[in-house]
Amino acid sequence: MARKEEKGPRPKHVPQRTCVACRQGGGKRELVRIVRTPSGAVQVDLSGKVSGRGAYLCRRRACWELAAKRKAIEHALQATLAPEERATLERFASGLPS
Repeated sequence: MARKEEKGPRPKHVPQRTCVACRQGGGKRELVRIVRTPSGAVQVDLSGKVSGRGAYLCRRRACWELAAKRKAIEHALQATLAPEERATLERFASGLPS
């Protein structure tokens, strides 16, 4: 009788996302999510669970600056950023490593 190969536990699935600025792929938890809520507000979503349309960026300031320059966040969220939303995103990016 043939013996079945014993297999270990199945590896856990890690959702992959792509940075809208540098186009590098990475795990969902490695990137920062920006979300346009159903009410139209744009905010940083550190939990990754806020409902709405999301876009992901690396945790590097250069990616945030590139996304702002190219308007990649606005394009990905299909929204125009208000000045106060843009200022909030810039404040968040200023705390990130270079």
